[in-house]
Amino acid sequence: MKHRLLNVLFIGVMVFVSGLQVRGDAGGEKADKAPKKTKFTIDHALGLKRISDIQVSPDGDWVAYTVKRVDEEKDKNFSQIWMSDIQGENSVPMTAADANATRPRWLPDGSALSFLGSRGVGEDETSQVWTLDRRGGEAQQYTHIKDGVDAYAWSPDGTSLLLAITDPEEGANEGEDGKDDKDEDKPKPHVIDRLQFKFDYTGYLDRRRTHYYLDNGTEDPIQLTFGDYDDYGAVWHPDSGSIAFVSKRHGDPDANDNSDIWLVSTDRQAAERPLIQITTNVGPDENPAWSPNGKMLAYTTSRQPERLWYDTHEIAMTEAKAGGSERVLTADLDRMSFDPSFSSNGKSIYFISDHEGNNPLMKVNIRTGDIDSVTTGRFSVSGYDARHKSRLIVSVSEPDKPYELYALKRGKLDQITQVNSDLIKDLPLALVDRLTVNGWQGDPVDSWLYYPHDYDSNKKYPVIFDLHGGPVSQHNSDFDTWPQLFAANGYVVVQPNPHGSTGYGEAFTFSLNRQWGVPDFADVEAIADHLVDAGIADPDRLGVGGWSYGGILTNYVITKSDRFAAAVSGASEVNFLANYGHDHYQYFWEAEMGLPWEEKAAWEAIDIFKDVHKITTPTLIMGGALDWNVPIQNSEQMYQVLKRRGVDTLLVVYPNEYHGIRLPTFRRDRLQRFLDWYDKYLKP
Repeated sequence: MKHRLLNVLFIGVMVFVSGLQVRGDAGGEKADKAPKKTKFTIDHALGLKRISDIQVSPDGDWVAYTVKRVDEEKDKNFSQIWMSDIQGENSVPMTAADANATRPRWLPDGSALSFLGSRGVGEDETSQVWTLDRRGGEAQQYTHIKDGVDAYAWSPDGTSLLLAITDPEEGANEGEDGKDDKDEDKPKPHVIDRLQFKFDYTGYLDRRRTHYYLDNGTEDPIQLTFGDYDDYGAVWHPDSGSIAFVSKRHGDPDANDNSDIWLVSTDRQAAERPLIQITTNVGPDENPAWSPNGKMLAYTTSRQPERLWYDTHEIAMTEAKAGGSERVLTADLDRMSFDPSFSSNGKSIYFISDHEGNNPLMKVNIRTGDIDSVTTGRFSVSGYDARHKSRLIVSVSEPDKPYELYALKRGKLDQITQVNSDLIKDLPLALVDRLTVNGWQGDPVDSWLYYPHDYDSNKKYPVIFDLHGGPVSQHNSDFDTWPQLFAANGYVVVQPNPHGSTGYGEAFTFSLNRQWGVPDFADVEAIADHLVDAGIADPDRLGVGGWSYGGILTNYVITKSDRFAAAVSGASEVNFLANYGHDHYQYFWEAEMGLPWEEKAAWEAIDIFKDVHKITTPTLIMGGALDWNVPIQNSEQMYQVLKRRGVDTLLVVYPNEYHGIRLPTFRRDRLQRFLDWYDKYLKP
């Protein structure tokens, strides 16, 4: 499961150097040995590098970015900063391959690049801001915050640094006599008084909050925001005199989803800094972006918060002052939209949208309201930088091409990076097509179909349904390692976007509200019927599986149908009532289903556990031991029932893992177990 604010939900991973490197090897010189080119394997799946956080230099000649890679020998994940020239002729590693560095940012004058990282010198393992002269040399530590820095941003005039810092733990490193407590590892009880008291990857929550501070490099940082609230998403005003940020400051922030955009002065001499509330919508307003002249703010908004994640996220604009006029610019688009940014001339706002299995970059004219697709075709955009007047850089992927950076001009994409070119060069990949069938209530339902590269239309194939997480999400037209791996092993793979998915309008998404396992199960059944009738699928060799909500939908499928010969239920749920107060979704459960002691019928209507005894499908059950997003206890309960009834099953629990499996050896193990389970029951 995933959520826009919590950055999770049921969905469904320092020594600094620089030097010149010719294009084609970004991501580190210590790459694992190249896998064989006979077919796509787990080696390729784990060898894929991922690009994120695009930052164009002030002069527009270079783009900095983060490259994430897996090192199986060390069993670690690494994040490295690179930069490439716009022509794509040279790529420069700015940090070491075996260190971790994130959030590259250019100093406003373009003389240096900064990032978050830790050298681990002595006892200093905290994340700090470092600067690195773009001409080369040793990185210089800029901040010295005792408990580390969560995020940062340079003021446009280059004189100040905005820091996001989490409050220190109360009494940390301090004994009863007021001196440092040398026994820092002594366990302490969790004392909790919050409504939201736990969170995946974090654990139990206390009253520590994240606030913003102003740092000029010479004096102690000045705190700008206060209170029992978390602050995030800050952006500098173009004149460097204030910041806009996001915070839930009405009522108990654990009991609502009403985030707003606020303004606070960054004048170091100010005696008081009153907060100015910019947005007043009762739903979440987030992701602020300034217009070039600083008069307007673009942001994302959800106007029907009672619809939770099913409500369409829209692009809006407002005057940057209290009581300013607000305009929703994408009200007629009826598509989930996010990541807004003004064009350099201030006439348009760019954004990314979910649209029928694609993620196009779009823009809306702020005067006329006209909306245009900047990118068209069967590919997905994961990020972009449109701030430079002559440079529009996008991260783009297609079903047969992993994400790379491109310069976009007049509709033409010129490739800049070659991060994964060597990995998949001359590699036979799956043939990918789109399928549309009539599903629940006759609505058209899209799927992506992955065929083996040597597909023979005269043969019937074992078919795997790969179900996405969310539930509010979609399978995209990007390079997806899981279906590529399955197709390379002789399967036809179906990635459906059933009811509840984004990209097809709010009515299509909202149809899943309080009806989990009803419309989306009907869609899966209709797709299976079509594939069998079309002679593509062998009806005796159908498999189904997924992670997070994909695992939850898998559970619905196998409790309602016995047509599937194998299933894999990853990080799933079956006993929702047992998770109330145990997972981290207290607000969202109550908002969608109601209080369980008051709305018993609603909770029972979506309950899977009451039907678990009907399962006859051999089922592999998997999850992380520390998952508080979708706790492992439901997987254990499901396994217990199947084992007790004699159904073929296996429970795999990954120690010290949360909702997403991060350790490279465990990621390999998970993929191999998926394959082995399907092979055991679907291969003749």
